[in-house]
Amino acid sequence: MNEELNIETTTNDENKATVVMETITDRNKVITRLQEIVNDINLTSKAELEHLKQGFYKLLHAEQEANKASFIENGGNIDEYVPVIDELEEQYKKLVKIIKEKRAAQQEAMEIIKRENLKKKYELLDKFNALIEKATTENVPFNEVKAIQKEWKEIKEVPEEKVNELWKSYQQCSERFYDIQKLNNEFREYDFKKNLETKLAICEEAEKLTEAKDIIAAFRKLQKLHIEFRETGPIAKELREEIWTRFKTASTTINRKHQQHFEQLKQTEQEHLDQKVVICEILESIDFDSMTRFQDWNEKTTEVQTLQKKWREIGFAPQKQNKKIYDRYKEACDKFFSMKAEFFKQAKNDMGDNLSKKNALCQEVEELCNATDWKAASDRVNAIQNEWREVGPVHKKHSNQLWDRFTEACLKFYKARDNGSSIKAEEHENLFRKKAILSKLKSFNPAKLTEDLKDTVQNLIDEWNSIGHVPFRVKDKLNSEFDALFEKLAEKLDIHKKIRRQAPRNNNRPQKDSSLSLKEKLVRQYENLKSEIKTYENNLAAISTSSKTANGFIDSIMNTIEALKKDAEEILDKIRNLDNNEENN
Repeated sequence: MNEELNIETTTNDENKATVVMETITDRNKVITRLQEIVNDINLTSKAELEHLKQGFYKLLHAEQEANKASFIENGGNIDEYVPVIDELEEQYKKLVKIIKEKRAAQQEAMEIIKRENLKKKYELLDKFNALIEKATTENVPFNEVKAIQKEWKEIKEVPEEKVNELWKSYQQCSERFYDIQKLNNEFREYDFKKNLETKLAICEEAEKLTEAKDIIAAFRKLQKLHIEFRETGPIAKELREEIWTRFKTASTTINRKHQQHFEQLKQTEQEHLDQKVVICEILESIDFDSMTRFQDWNEKTTEVQTLQKKWREIGFAPQKQNKKIYDRYKEACDKFFSMKAEFFKQAKNDMGDNLSKKNALCQEVEELCNATDWKAASDRVNAIQNEWREVGPVHKKHSNQLWDRFTEACLKFYKARDNGSSIKAEEHENLFRKKAILSKLKSFNPAKLTEDLKDTVQNLIDEWNSIGHVPFRVKDKLNSEFDALFEKLAEKLDIHKKIRRQAPRNNNRPQKDSSLSLKEKLVRQYENLKSEIKTYENNLAAISTSSKTANGFIDSIMNTIEALKKDAEEILDKIRNLDNNEENN
């Protein structure tokens, strides 16, 4: 019978008492635990020390990153950032050094003991073999064998690589002795019976371990059962294979679960690595060139902070890649906050320049109010308005005041220029007011309208509708710009009570040739209605039907389309009647 142990060997660390490894949320608790271990080195294992290390430095890195982010947020330069010396880390390193030294000394002492035990067991095997040789020719007192067995059990630790070899030699000696020794049958059967009871109890305990929830603890207990099994004396020859097979089956189940546990752990760590790689790729793909406003950077900062929070919630990656992926993540974060600090520093300088430029433009418009060449002055004011839009932002505390000064200067200019025609002056004033509203509407992002901003946008739309005529040459272009902005914002606003339907354009069209026949006039009217219907249908297609606030606007457009279709159908009937009359005539 071959009873070779097909199990994984255990280290001294695995034989230590199991320590419940909870999630570490306080570095002071790590220090307290290390102080306990320093006082009694047998209280811990290699796995626990690694767990304490990873937890300690994960919290330390999180604190350092938070300090660095705060430093940069407050306008600091990333190149000037110097981490504060952490006293807890210094204490941690000292305690770990003491523990390593004690464990090394303990390990060295254990190796000496193992070598001495190995020597003793070899001596016992020689003694056992000598008794077996003697038993082939004469009776050997059973007490001598029992003494060897007792002393064998009392000798514990030996070098790991010799465990199976020693056990096989000892088992062979035991079986040979029982097989050749002419003992009293009754005594022999009694000894076999006691050994069988012991091995059956070991089998039962191993089988219970197959259902244990804590597979690590079950695996460690199994190692102890294997030692106990091989140190128990032989049983009747006909039962040896059966009992060994039963014990080996339970051992195989536990070993398989132990292996699956670590395979699952590897898979989980790989999933963590994959998630962290995605976060790094998102951070690395940030388009810094596209962020030209404070709002862009603030919005992106919120996204980055969300990714950082997600990173902290993800567990460890595989040990070989854990530091590498962290360094990649740290480099991406450092680059973002460094670029942000540089942008804000440059933006502050630019805002000062922008303030000077806009003050100069305001002053120039104010001076043009006294011009005599109104054509040249008008061209220059129009150019100034374009330049104003090109100049970047100024500090918030100057923004409203500066805009009020600019609009007042422009309105004053138009009044001075058109003082000979009150209607013309009013149209130019209306034009300027509508351009100002368009400029404000363009600054809103439809996807990010708060309730306060919605009210602001609605008020601007109401103000637009209340403004009178503008110069005819710019009317259509101005309305087209407004319509385009209106459609983008409509679905985000509750505007169903203020639906703006396009006014008939007949007043702005050239008078139709009076010489046209009735049929030609009807055909033109029909074509105009079809064009208008097409315009409404295109507008309808551009509006998201998923927006609840746009439902009223959509219903109004659909009703308008239906009314226009009825008008078109009536005109088409008139055309058909004219055609029928011509055929009959």
